[in-house]
Amino acid sequence: MTTAPTISTARLTLRHHVMSDFAPLHAVLCGGRARYMGGPFSLKDSWQTIAAETGSWSLLGHGSWAVERTEDGVLVGQVGINRPAHYPEAEIGWMLCSGFEGNGYITEAASAVLDWAWSQMGVTTLVSYITPGNEKSVLVAKRLGAKQDAKAALPEGETPADTLVYRHFAPDSDGGMEGYA
Repeated sequence: MTTAPTISTARLTLRHHVMSDFAPLHAVLCGGRARYMGGPFSLKDSWQTIAAETGSWSLLGHGSWAVERTEDGVLVGQVGINRPAHYPEAEIGWMLCSGFEGNGYITEAASAVLDWAWSQMGVTTLVSYITPGNEKSVLVAKRLGAKQDAKAALPEGETPADTLVYRHFAPDSDGGMEGYA
């Protein structure tokens, strides 16, 4: 697969990125909330990050989706399954554009992406790497049913002080931490 498949939810369309997505995503990546994602990012670093997550579809068969409101086509964020070379496992991550907080868009989109992962990737778990202090992302992970996994391998160069790991389980798995915690 070289592009993200389109996924529809009750309110959202998840689709492959287009060039017009870059400016609103860079606005997040260069701002204060990016401190939870290794930023703030320069224009160059934002480009490389978004290009890598989009290009992962060709390299890995998974990557990031642009998330837009179906009713008006407005970009509200991004959700993706990515595994850059320094990650020990595939991660589901999310980013919400400013002004769209409190609507449940990311939880709705991430839930659809998890359903896609369980049916299309053949995996039974995914992780979310979350910076301590990013309580909004922790709440999303918990809403999705993830459990903190203190024994999970961390991305290269990270420590437990830098990164919390939340583990998501496929519905047909036992959903427990046996073998993980």
